[in-house]
Amino acid sequence: MPETPVFTSAAVAAPHSLAAQAGQTVLAQGGNAIEAMVAMAASIAVVYPHMNGIGGDGFWLVRERGGRVRGIEACGPAGRLATIPRYREKGYDAIPARGPDAMVTVAGAVGGWRLALELARALGGRLPLETLFADAIGQARAGVAVSPSEARYVPQELDTLHDAPNFAATFLKDGKPYPAGETRALPRLADTLEQLAHAGLGDFYRGDIGREIAADLERLGAPVTRADLEAFAAVERAPLSIRRRDATLYNFPPPTQGLAALLILGIFDRLNVSEPERTAHYHGLIEATKRAFAIRDRVVTDFTRLRHDPAAFLTPERLAREAALIDMGRAARVPLPDPGHGDTVWMGAIDKDGLAVSYIQSVYWEYGSGTVLPATGICWQNRGMSFSLDPKAVNPLEPGRRPFHTLIPALAAFDDGRVMSYGSMGGDGQPQFQAQIFTRYADYGMSVADAVDAPRLLYGRTWGAPSLSVKVEDRFDSACIAALGRLGHEIEELGGPYIDSLGHAGMLVRHPRNGRIEATHDPRSDGGALGL
Repeated sequence: MPETPVFTSAAVAAPHSLAAQAGQTVLAQGGNAIEAMVAMAASIAVVYPHMNGIGGDGFWLVRERGGRVRGIEACGPAGRLATIPRYREKGYDAIPARGPDAMVTVAGAVGGWRLALELARALGGRLPLETLFADAIGQARAGVAVSPSEARYVPQELDTLHDAPNFAATFLKDGKPYPAGETRALPRLADTLEQLAHAGLGDFYRGDIGREIAADLERLGAPVTRADLEAFAAVERAPLSIRRRDATLYNFPPPTQGLAALLILGIFDRLNVSEPERTAHYHGLIEATKRAFAIRDRVVTDFTRLRHDPAAFLTPERLAREAALIDMGRAARVPLPDPGHGDTVWMGAIDKDGLAVSYIQSVYWEYGSGTVLPATGICWQNRGMSFSLDPKAVNPLEPGRRPFHTLIPALAAFDDGRVMSYGSMGGDGQPQFQAQIFTRYADYGMSVADAVDAPRLLYGRTWGAPSLSVKVEDRFDSACIAALGRLGHEIEELGGPYIDSLGHAGMLVRHPRNGRIEATHDPRSDGGALGL
């Protein structure tokens, strides 16, 4: 069984070791958890480009030492030219996955870094951007070894990805993906990060970098304009929360699916499953997921356009009613709509003062739109794919509207003073993976490392797999798999012990008495936990 790394003062967790090292370096220089996370976010954008980048979005949850939890929404809206008639006239029935027409929304991540650093300074942070970006700039300039994760990924719609403007020149060698371990530099991205470090993060939207971005977007025919960039700013959002047993759980409000994550945990809690890793445990989580997703899919949209109050679905009475509809002896046949795919990074940090951060950053599909802006080296996201071209849909395409997001950072505060930062990548799997690792630790007493290491399952579709089966890693007990099948679940064994599509998760837990921090990141990823 894996051992949980323990740190005496501060810790970070990331899916790539170089990003974790960037965070550790900032902590060692006296930076706080937010500053460490910005350094990690810049580094991970360089070393894990298939999963995220500065051309994407991000969401923050930050718990201050006094207990206040704050959320930062850093997701860009659809551009002014992104209209349903524009796409219909081009012959589209849906937003395309790759190329300039997939570049529907403003990239919000850098705006989120800016707002987060304002909070960091209010809490005593003093490190300059040059220090926070030093590792990322060096990694992009000199190059880093291509990670095993990136090398083994087979992206969807491979031909259209490789044909996207400037993709091959940036991410391929002689027309083929780089093998794991071979060094790849990103010099244009290094220049961009260096300029941001010098001029400030606002330059991304309203300065020299912003002008370069806008000019490339216009030349490519993307629907995002310079005016869209100039108008963007990340905003603070109050998180959603529930009380559950001996803890308060926090997740992000719409346009993310944080509502679903809290629903799964709140519903499952009321099923009173006594033993972990048994049929009832997994059946209960699967059925809670079905109930949660049914609510999510009719409720979650742009925060400013909500038709329902998300908190109304998280009351004890509503959670109990949803739990009562679950038959613990039979799988419900609830068809789900096609959920979002997603390649993402989750990272966590907790510092010596107990400031805790849960952060998630993404370009949506692997490499996003695949389109790399030539002047800045930025690979732009394709998050706008989650818009519908049906004006009557829950999330219709509309200029200025934020798309539905799978991205959800999570935090928990226990009554005994423990604080947990946790989360996972994985598109529609994110709330499911959060529920699996949280219940293992909080309900059933597994260690931090064991909770993250243990085999996972996913109900529903995932990228490259169109079926609505329950997908499982092959470390599951065969008797449990057979029992789930008898309950009516369609089981699909994925044929491996650690499967990327079942998430790259992480967890940090700070103990109040001595400030000790237990931290881990997924063996399915290329990272880990580091600290002081």
